[in-house]
Amino acid sequence: MFWWRRTAVRKRVVVNLADKAFRAILWAKRGPLLVLRDAELLEAGRAPQAVDGEVVVERARVEFIQVLAGGES
Repeated sequence: MFWWRRTAVRKRVVVNLADKAFRAILWAKRGPLLVLRDAELLEAGRAPQAVDGEVVVERARVEFIQVLAGGES
């Protein structure tokens, strides 16, 4: 049932928010939250910045998610 909902889990993705993005491994989907690991913060006009630990993003804030080619973790 709904096998397609897990296709991006454990893959390298770019999670785009309104004002920034994260390039990371989409580690888990927990209800309304996405858990990202090995993340980099991407902001316009700045170099990517490594983020320590896990990043938790509310799914409602996500504009869209890009699954990167060759994005296996």
